[in-house]
Amino acid sequence: MTMGGRVQRWTGFEIWVAATLGGYVLGLLLLLLSVAGYVRISDFADFLRHPDLRTALRLSLTTSTLASGLSILTALPTAYGLSRGVFIGRRALDTLVDVPLVLPPLVMGIALLVFFRTPIGRAIESVGLRFTYRPAGIVLAQFLIVTPYAVRTIKAGLDGLDRRLEDVARTLGATPWQTFRLVTLPQIRSALAASAILTWAQAMGLFGPMMVFSGTMRGKTEVLATSIYLELSIGRIRMAMAIALFLIGVSLTALFLFKSLVGDHRRGWPW
Repeated sequence: MTMGGRVQRWTGFEIWVAATLGGYVLGLLLLLLSVAGYVRISDFADFLRHPDLRTALRLSLTTSTLASGLSILTALPTAYGLSRGVFIGRRALDTLVDVPLVLPPLVMGIALLVFFRTPIGRAIESVGLRFTYRPAGIVLAQFLIVTPYAVRTIKAGLDGLDRRLEDVARTLGATPWQTFRLVTLPQIRSALAASAILTWAQAMGLFGPMMVFSGTMRGKTEVLATSIYLELSIGRIRMAMAIALFLIGVSLTALFLFKSLVGDHRRGWPW
């Protein structure tokens, strides 16, 4: 390494960091390239022409968008309460919100299935709100699993704000709602957009809960993540890889947009 005309030798620590980072990134690139190299253009054409897979794509886009929107509507007041509230049990609530982050998604699907077999769950479905093995169940499962990501992203944005601006607004006579709407909310627009992108991408790739709670009925409850499983089960490996590569592209695009919104200079973000 040359700096200002002088040759600067790397220390052992710097070599270790660079080698580890480079090796890990190289491994990820090789995995992605191996999938890309396995798929042909004709496989994508077959994917887009297949009526069941087109239905799965539409259902994936619809349910992911609904789940992401619901998660933002829930995460915004939740994150605000955890960031600004001072009350007994806040740490316990903060921990409980994070439970879906550490539980295997499959467990959440099992929990949903069991819940709707309880008296409360049966009562909910008896009034016409049916979720088990239905598209509404896909949205519910996605919503429960991706909402903690939205909470963490929005809360990090709130925690990074200068609260003196809010204090000044309250001092000048603004109500809590006016302070939130006119002072706080405009400052966390990037956090809201980032959380929407992150939750949408997460919802698109969910698999475990769908298998247990919603099923994989072609043309009814099949989403792209479960399409991969179905295609592999009947031996259509190239089609499964084409769907997987599509989801990889969606994830990479979402991550790029998320990083662009958050920025490398961020402080206090959880990712």
